[in-house]
Amino acid sequence: MTQKPALIPKNLLLPFILITSLFALWGFANDITNPMVAAFKRVLELNNTQASWVQLAFYGGYFTMALPAAFFIKKYSYKRGVLFGLGLYAFGALLFYPAASWESYGFFLAALYILTFGLAFLETTANPYILSMGPEATATQRLNLAQAFNPMGALAGLFVAKTFILNSLQSNNLDEQGNLIYETLDASAKALVKSNDLMVIRDPYVILGLVVLAILVLIALAKMPENKDSQGKINFIPTMKRLLKNRNFVEGTLAQMFYVGAQIMVWTYIYQYAESIGISNYDAVNYAYASLGVFLAGRWICTALLRYLPPAKLLAGFSILAMTFTLGAIFLPGMTGLYSLVGISFAMSLMFPTIYGIALEGLGEDSKFAAAYLVMAIVGGAIMPTLQGMILDLGGKGYTDLFILGVPEVNFSFILPFLCFLMVLLFSIRVKKTSNSI
Repeated sequence: MTQKPALIPKNLLLPFILITSLFALWGFANDITNPMVAAFKRVLELNNTQASWVQLAFYGGYFTMALPAAFFIKKYSYKRGVLFGLGLYAFGALLFYPAASWESYGFFLAALYILTFGLAFLETTANPYILSMGPEATATQRLNLAQAFNPMGALAGLFVAKTFILNSLQSNNLDEQGNLIYETLDASAKALVKSNDLMVIRDPYVILGLVVLAILVLIALAKMPENKDSQGKINFIPTMKRLLKNRNFVEGTLAQMFYVGAQIMVWTYIYQYAESIGISNYDAVNYAYASLGVFLAGRWICTALLRYLPPAKLLAGFSILAMTFTLGAIFLPGMTGLYSLVGISFAMSLMFPTIYGIALEGLGEDSKFAAAYLVMAIVGGAIMPTLQGMILDLGGKGYTDLFILGVPEVNFSFILPFLCFLMVLLFSIRVKKTSNSI
């Protein structure tokens, strides 16, 4: 009987643990930010499209900085890439302090944009590093294991968002009839509430920035494998020619863009979906918790299943499951539709690390630049929510102003995640047919 290769060699266990901790760190940033779309909309009285600019700024930073991060890591080392990324992460978070003082939405967006410069460095570094920490045969399973810690950080981010932000926003207060008091205030009273609420949004980010600086110091002092290129040469054009000839990489990058777009739409607009059936923004966080809970459970289950099933085959099955749940969110009424929306997260749990692993398989040193393009694909999280916000604005600022195919516009808007999951399914079917190993 052939012994299965080790998932993580003993001599790489400590570096694996340290790098895996970063997955939780950027998960925290992602999910403290998702509820901010609804929070900024309320506080600053924005329409749905304007509020979605939070995600445009957040995920646009990934697109902007992923390739420069790859050049930096190629020239220097993984450890320096991590440290520089943590520095940018902390700087962006600390910029929330002057943004709140100036009460400027544009300043907040700029702070988020810079914060995700740091996240782009961290993701460009951590994902291929984890893949390299052991046999190639177990690389996708190893990345799924590391990625399982991402939703743990996300759950912590949601907890902070609910407990310390949404629960404290005065603009969310209702009168005895259930109407928003904020909308009835005069200009001077609104100004006071606005100042208070922007400081409420500010404080957790400032504290986060200080925590990230502390982690930066810890990693700077730790002994980590440098994984520096032996020659330090950057042969970008030859690398790109090789990558563009690799079908799994090219199609995997596109599939990743659609997947991330779907994920961010599902996790961003669950608040608006819940509000459309009479659930407050604060209480809607409980359904976001449930989404992350089933997402986390799915990550652990899929890590085990990948020991026995080919990644592409499992990816195809979970894509079909995601599409089924999405149709439920569109066409099933009330709470049944909301439960279907939560269920999508279980089906999504496999997708990011599995697409990533398939796209990078066998690329060797080229994986440093390939990883950057896969991180740039996160721009789907910037583009797709804005398109969904535009659908929500078709009938006005509300979520049920217009009915399309017999369902409210907020329900119909989830046709975009459905189409994204369809693209992931097509990718997985093609890979399954053309490869026996994945």
